[in-house]
Amino acid sequence: MKSFKDMKLPQNMLRSLERNKFFKPTPIQAKSIPLIMEGSDILGSSETGSGKTAAFSIPLISNIINGKKSYGLITCPTRELAQQIYSHINKLIDRKDNIKTSLLIGGEPIHKQLRTLKSDPKIIVGTPGRINDHLQKKSLKLNKINYFVLDETDRMLDMGFEEQIEKIKKSFKTKPQTILFSASIPKEIIKLTNKYLVKPVRVEVGVNSLPVSSIDQQVINLTKKEKYKSLLKVISKIDGLIMVFMKTKRETKRITKNLQDENYKAGFMNGDLPQRKRERVLNNFTKGKIKILIATDIASRGIDISNIKLVINYDIPEIPEDYVHRIGRTARAGKDGKAISFITGGDGGKWKRIQKLIKKNDAINKKVENKV
Repeated sequence: MKSFKDMKLPQNMLRSLERNKFFKPTPIQAKSIPLIMEGSDILGSSETGSGKTAAFSIPLISNIINGKKSYGLITCPTRELAQQIYSHINKLIDRKDNIKTSLLIGGEPIHKQLRTLKSDPKIIVGTPGRINDHLQKKSLKLNKINYFVLDETDRMLDMGFEEQIEKIKKSFKTKPQTILFSASIPKEIIKLTNKYLVKPVRVEVGVNSLPVSSIDQQVINLTKKEKYKSLLKVISKIDGLIMVFMKTKRETKRITKNLQDENYKAGFMNGDLPQRKRERVLNNFTKGKIKILIATDIASRGIDISNIKLVINYDIPEIPEDYVHRIGRTARAGKDGKAISFITGGDGGKWKRIQKLIKKNDAINKKVENKV
């Protein structure tokens, strides 16, 4: 479908899409929205930054506007992603429609969540852990849910959420329409699909294991001692926002402090940072008050900032799929971007696995020798 108007969406939704500058559906939206509106279960995958949040949000909001008794639950692996989805959904809701929503994540005041749950929200977004907390406290009932989204399911399984997802499923009164999105489709996802979805339609856009083609991927071969000097050299040449991914929480703090001492506007984000501080750091990064964000893989998914110029893999990720998600923070919304990976002598095995995943030995467009 070439336009949202072809999808027979309600007028309020069309106006909202225009207000948010959604003029043409992305491929994943064009394929998914009509199928979801028809009531199909979906097993979907697409490149990062492809617009899948709108692909499952637009049909849900449209059904509510059309007067259908739709109650949606959207689960995802991290607080950051849940917040971005929640914000995205609320931007798509016209105030006149008065659709209540609730965000259930850790690190947020429980009383605020209890208040939103008492308002009979039509759309709930949350992480499996906090959703189960509310189920145990009986502050949340899922007997009305008839639309269930599992976003970034592969990541949720990697993080050990399968048992909590199962508890959520058991809380439904009837089997809901289920939308499952996953960057990769391993055996575990197929198993989950067979358990949760009924006659699902497979929706796949692009080669989901490959990084988007607009990313200029480069490699710098160096020793561990040369990393910091190389980092300074690389960031000095970039005018724009930069994300730097590291293995440990401790290193994110140390490198951030070092960069601040060098008069760079840097901030860090890791799992130890309280939720409000994470929000503040992300907000400052989005606004450009922080130019360099140093992070662990907690930030490899769910951050949708369109003007990130460069992603640096200071440490190569242990899980090959995380490489794809890391570099997917750049080249969003049709823009170009660059990714640079620091490769030390001990990274050979991990780098080979990454290259095997992306299925192209020539996917790295350019190798850059370190000359620090």
